[in-house]
Amino acid sequence: MWRDLKPIGRNPGSGGYRRFAWTGADAECRAWFEEQARARGLAYEVDRNGNQWAWLGDPADGDAVVTGSHLDSVPDGGAFDGPLGVVSSFAALDELRSRNVQFSKPLAIVNFGDEEGARFGLACVGSRLAAGQLTVEQAHRLRDADGVSLPEAMEAAGFDPDVIGADPERLARIGAFVELHVEQGRALDLSGDRVGLASAIWPHGRWRFDFRGEANHAGTTRLVDRRDPMLSYAETVLTARREAQLASAVATFGKISVEPNGVNAIPSLVRGWLDSRAADQASLDTVVSGIEQAAREHADAHGVELDVVRESFTPVVEFDHALRDELARILGTDTDLKVPVLGTGAGHDAGILSGTIPTAMLFVRNPTGVSHSPAEYATEDDCVAGVLALADVLEGLARR
Repeated sequence: MWRDLKPIGRNPGSGGYRRFAWTGADAECRAWFEEQARARGLAYEVDRNGNQWAWLGDPADGDAVVTGSHLDSVPDGGAFDGPLGVVSSFAALDELRSRNVQFSKPLAIVNFGDEEGARFGLACVGSRLAAGQLTVEQAHRLRDADGVSLPEAMEAAGFDPDVIGADPERLARIGAFVELHVEQGRALDLSGDRVGLASAIWPHGRWRFDFRGEANHAGTTRLVDRRDPMLSYAETVLTARREAQLASAVATFGKISVEPNGVNAIPSLVRGWLDSRAADQASLDTVVSGIEQAAREHADAHGVELDVVRESFTPVVEFDHALRDELARILGTDTDLKVPVLGTGAGHDAGILSGTIPTAMLFVRNPTGVSHSPAEYATEDDCVAGVLALADVLEGLARR
């Protein structure tokens, strides 16, 4: 499975992946998922929001146990973020069948669409729509860098954008959702453990900073006469680092758009996107408010106007304690597998769904700690350990 999926959407120059929502690479990933489902005799379907499902048993029976993740990527992302969870889900099912496990509940594997938000700027679109956390109107307003709207992209890929929206009946049939994911950090590597359990997802969000100055000639305009928004932006980037350090949080300006974007032109607009995350809401509020206050001071000092827009936000997610304790109990029967509990600053579909259904997450060790990069990595032995842990969990949940 890994070899078949590995080349899809890979950029030969960077070695990273560009599997963006509703593109050709996305379609190839979807075809791969359908092929894996049908090869195992699973009932395959696509829901109203484009999420893919593979069912063992009748979903109408309810209290289903669901696992899976996503197949899309960030720009030049790694091979493991998302796909490891989907591949491991199919592999775990294969393992359970080899054990001749008989389930008392329906079991499903899911591929949620547009989890990374790389194309339209909003993460977890598929799960947000299903959970009713993204309205149809909001979704229809999403546009990519080329001005293509989400409905236009879906329609071009052969899906009907007029049927998207909340899917409470589907979610009501799910008793538990468990997502396996490569760890995006080095906690497991430092502790020497192969697999871990998630405790919570830090609160996090994305803010757009629009610095508006005055375009002018780079060679003839005196420095004192300039209203250069790039200076305000640059100072704000440095401020973000300082504010994050003070609060033991993280803050990153990782995307920028400049107009008119000419080498010999002073910009008229610098638009930068801030991603910030912290262990608790108070710390996150402190970081973002400190960055915004300093940004306004920098803008005033250079005669620049500033608009700040919060584009997305997810509050702290405490995973279902009863489900997490059940997973710890199931995995605790393997005396060779220690299962530490750790928090994460990364968002996931499991976090979005946690407000509607019980969710939990398993992490697989990442020896480098690198993620959202071609250097993202997990050893085959650790991946197998993750598959076996997921299989044990699914067996425990679906037979109880």
